Amino acid sequence: MSRSAPTPLSEILAYLSDIGYGELYRRARPVAAAAAAPELTVPARLPVLPAPPAPAPPAPAASASSAPAADAVSRLSEMESLAAAAAACTRCRLAEGRKSVVFGSGHPDADLMLIGEGPGAEEDRQGLPFVGPAGELLTKILQAIGLTREEVYIANVVKCRPPGNRDPQPDEVQACRGYLERQIALVQPKLLVALGRIAAHALLGTESPIGQLRGRWHQVQGVPAMVTYHPAALLRNQALKRPTWEDMQQVRDRLRGA
Repeated sequence: MSRSAPTPLSEILAYLSDIGYGELYRRARPVAAAAAAPELTVPARLPVLPAPPAPAPPAPAASASSAPAADAVSRLSEMESLAAAAAACTRCRLAEGRKSVVFGSGHPDADLMLIGEGPGAEEDRQGLPFVGPAGELLTKILQAIGLTREEVYIANVVKCRPPGNRDPQPDEVQACRGYLERQIALVQPKLLVALGRIAAHALLGTESPIGQLRGRWHQVQGVPAMVTYHPAALLRNQALKRPTWEDMQQVRDRLRGA
């Protein structure tokens, strides 16, 4: 995935100013590595002792980092296979009019995973999620909490564009559910964010209004999940920017604690 140019700081500050906030979270710099231990000295002459019997060679042990690295490679390989399966999927009627299957994008081992409802026209054309005006706003929101798009993973409830950008139908959501659930399992995020009513209802199995769901933590596949408004809704209704920022501050603070 090509790295997009970072949003100027002035635009992020303008976004925060619009909703009544003026501070940005800045990650602490990593602590410098500890100084190397002083080198030990050995006497020039040592007493000669009889050699002990040679012990049996120990079985080779895996290094501390090899298991996690192998797991990450395995999960990445399975994600690629899952994307290939989705690209050929014809489980529902959405396959008939698509230009692209918009599987997902971002870091495959991300701490934060964001889930929207489905691709729009521009996403269908490019094959990437959140690349239109709503995607530009999402990039600013992420940067306001100290993250880039490359550091998170972004997916949708359905992988193909609904005609006319209508809401996905229940059978279409069900047809894609296996892909999304497996994506969550493979990324293993620390936190999830459901962007909008459709994503919240699909992930939480509820039809409660989004105003009742946002602002508090839920559980999805054992992962803490926050519900907030979809960036497209913020473009239509400026009043939703402030509650969305309040939700994302909770996400920021929980990530810092994690």
